[in-house]
Amino acid sequence: MKMGFAAFGAASAVLLAVGPAEARPVSYPGGWTWMQMNNGDYSSLHVHYSPTFRDSIGIYSERNWGEDWHFTGVQYNRLVKRWNEKTSQANLYFKAAAGQADPFGPESAELAGFVGVAADWETRRWFTSYEARAYDVGSNQTARQAARVGIAPYIGDFGDLHTWLMLQVENQPESETPTTVTPLVRFFYNVQLLEIGYTPETEEFMLNWIIRF
Repeated sequence: MKMGFAAFGAASAVLLAVGPAEARPVSYPGGWTWMQMNNGDYSSLHVHYSPTFRDSIGIYSERNWGEDWHFTGVQYNRLVKRWNEKTSQANLYFKAAAGQADPFGPESAELAGFVGVAADWETRRWFTSYEARAYDVGSNQTARQAARVGIAPYIGDFGDLHTWLMLQVENQPESETPTTVTPLVRFFYNVQLLEIGYTPETEEFMLNWIIRF
């Protein structure tokens, strides 16, 4: 899912091209990204354009079944810092969105938004990430955080199908099930990434699909 990383130097381009493609909020300059996330509590769509390798801006829509609201707005993402090493890479991101939230019920739509941070560290074998968001959706203020750890059962070459086995722990205090643990499998090929998981606490499936073009 990484394309055209020559701007970061040949060494880091090779590392990213054969390593895992992440659901990163910033692409290569001039690139577009489609991110669709689905689980039992919410379904979201994020389409963004990256004018630089540090910034992206686009549309974000989230229908939150667990907390009874639907947010639609403009999201801005910023790569705050990137650490490139010989065999690893780490990233720190800032995210913010503004728009409106439509509650499920008789209430009218209200101004809404969120701010968040995300970080990841990866090698071709190991992966870890963390993300936290604080939402203000009119009459509802809430927060969400999630952490992941993953391992690649094999190291593929450029152009191969890459597979990752991951475990996600997510906390949403306002949800009926505040903390969930989701084992998942990630597949990455060419410009597409697919994640399939299952959450035993809620007996629901996760399905995430990401395309960079």
